[in-house]
Amino acid sequence: MSAAPPVFLGSEVVEKHLHRASLLIPSLEAALANFSSGPEGGVVQPVRTVVPVQKYNGFLGVMPAYSAVDDALTTKLVTFYERKKDSSVHSHQATVLLFDPRNGSLKVVMDGSVITAKRTAAVSAIATKFLMPADAEVLCILGAGVQAYSHYEIFTELFSFKEVRIWNRTKENAVKFAHSVKGPVQVCSSAQEAVTRADVIITVTMATTPILFGEWVKSGAHINAVGASRPDWRELDDDVMKNSVLYVDSREAALNESGDVILSRAEIFAELGEVVKGTKPALPEKTTVFKSLENKLGSQRSHQGNTTPAGDALYFRPTK
Repeated sequence: MSAAPPVFLGSEVVEKHLHRASLLIPSLEAALANFSSGPEGGVVQPVRTVVPVQKYNGFLGVMPAYSAVDDALTTKLVTFYERKKDSSVHSHQATVLLFDPRNGSLKVVMDGSVITAKRTAAVSAIATKFLMPADAEVLCILGAGVQAYSHYEIFTELFSFKEVRIWNRTKENAVKFAHSVKGPVQVCSSAQEAVTRADVIITVTMATTPILFGEWVKSGAHINAVGASRPDWRELDDDVMKNSVLYVDSREAALNESGDVILSRAEIFAELGEVVKGTKPALPEKTTVFKSLENKLGSQRSHQGNTTPAGDALYFRPTK
C-alpha cells in the first residue's frame, strides 16, 4: 500500500492558521527555552547550510530541525535573490516540509513566507518585552519591507508607543508603508532622524554596510537587529555592537553567520532562550541589542491546525 501524497498548504491557508503573530508567543518562548537548554531541551537545529548561486546573485538556505518535545521533524528551504529592480518574483521564496518523525514520510508541503514573517517578528517582540526600557514611548523601524509590516503589526498590538517612525532608503516605500498600516506613522528623511531619541529600534533592511550608528542611539534603548544575516553584511556599526549588551537567538549561528557580531568582535552576553528560562538576566536599564538569525536568510523586501514552533519550520505537525 503506497503512502498518501503530502498535503500542500498555500500562503492563504497558512495565514489563516497564523492570523495573529502574538498567538505564537507562548509557544515560541517555550521553543527558545528548549533550544537554549542543550540536549535536555530536545531541540536539534544545526546552523543552516547556505548554497551560493553566484551566476544569478542568489542563495539557497537549508534549515532542518527536530523537536523531541513536540515530536516535530521539519526542514525549511528558502531562496534569496538580490533584485535591483522591481520584479514579479519575490526576492525571498520559502517552503516548509513537514515529516512524520516515526518513519520519515513527507506529510505536508507548505508556503513558508508567512511563517518567516510572523515568527521573526514574534521573537523580536519577545526580546523587546524583556529588554526594552520600562518607559519606552518611541518606536523606530528602519526598512519598509515584509518584516517591517510584520514587526509593526505585532509591536503595536502588544506595546503602547506614543510615536512610531519609519525610514527607508527609497522614501516612496516608507510613505507607502505609513499609508498602508493602521495608526499614525512618521516618515523620516534620514535614518538618524528616525533613530534619535527612539526607545526601541528595529532594523529590517537589505543593508550590507552599517546604517545604524552608535552616536545616534539613546542610552538605554533596545535594538532588534533583524537584517544582515551573512558573515560579511552589517546593519550596526562597531560603536553600537561594542557598547550594548548583546543577546542572540543562537550563539553558534551568530558566531558563524552574523557580520554584525563577527566583524565587530562584540561579546555575546546571552541567548534569548536563557533569558526566557531565567538563567541569564534581562538588563532593560542598559542599551541592548538582540541579533535575530535563526532560520532566516536576509530581510524580505516584498510585502505580500496545531502550532508548535521550535524555529521557522516547526509550526505544523501531522495528525497521528
